[in-house]
Amino acid sequence: MWSGRSFRRQPAADTSPGVTDPWELAQAAAGTAGVKLRALTSVDDGDAVARVIAATWGGQHLDREVIKALGVSGNAVWGAEAEGEVVGFVLGWAGVDDDGLHVHSHMLASLPDRRHRGVGYALKLAQRAQALDQGIDVVRWTFDPMVARNAWFNAGKLGTVSDRFVRDFYGVMTDALNAGDRTDRLVTRWDLGREPGPRELPSDAPVVAVPADHHGSRGADPEVARRQRDEVAASIEALMADGYVVAGFDRDRSAHVFVARESVS
Repeated sequence: MWSGRSFRRQPAADTSPGVTDPWELAQAAAGTAGVKLRALTSVDDGDAVARVIAATWGGQHLDREVIKALGVSGNAVWGAEAEGEVVGFVLGWAGVDDDGLHVHSHMLASLPDRRHRGVGYALKLAQRAQALDQGIDVVRWTFDPMVARNAWFNAGKLGTVSDRFVRDFYGVMTDALNAGDRTDRLVTRWDLGREPGPRELPSDAPVVAVPADHHGSRGADPEVARRQRDEVAASIEALMADGYVVAGFDRDRSAHVFVARESVS
């Protein structure tokens, strides 16, 4: 089992010919973002993770001993450090669904003054490299389809495909970011054997537009934001019922781009 103690690839890792070494990608991204990557496996590391959680969500909580438990079970949390401080983390664990073994990625966050600098991208690449070292080639997670910046990060930067949608996935949440909003979620799939990056999509692919700033829209007019969420949910459900999946995000139109499920490679 992978120990979380080094960046050295283990023999279990297997990627397609021509794909850049996963750890080289992760370390290069970390250098660009001005951080260093480190496996967070101790109870004290849990305090650092808790500080990032509080700064990101407000009202969310994670018991510090969970970080230790994840580490000893082969699910080390990855942290991004700058000047000796943990400024971001990605947290997940091995899971099994109808498609088999995958990593379920539950949380990704960085401190507010570190956002939009590539920290999250570097952390996801570290998570990818760790999974490949362990012989796992799929990562799954959920995200709110209304949040355009997350949709672009997932489909545009990483190259994920969202193949499931669930209304009110988490039920009522009370943190500052989600309180009062229905927790609709797309379930996304990241196939790790391909080079991270966007997919080529047909120009006539159907799209579902979302607000460029959902949280801002909620603050300005909650009722309008609720109607927009209902409309987006209905559109996604209709397209998925017809065999489509989300395979991209058009930033210019702030829209999810759909393709036929069987056309995704």
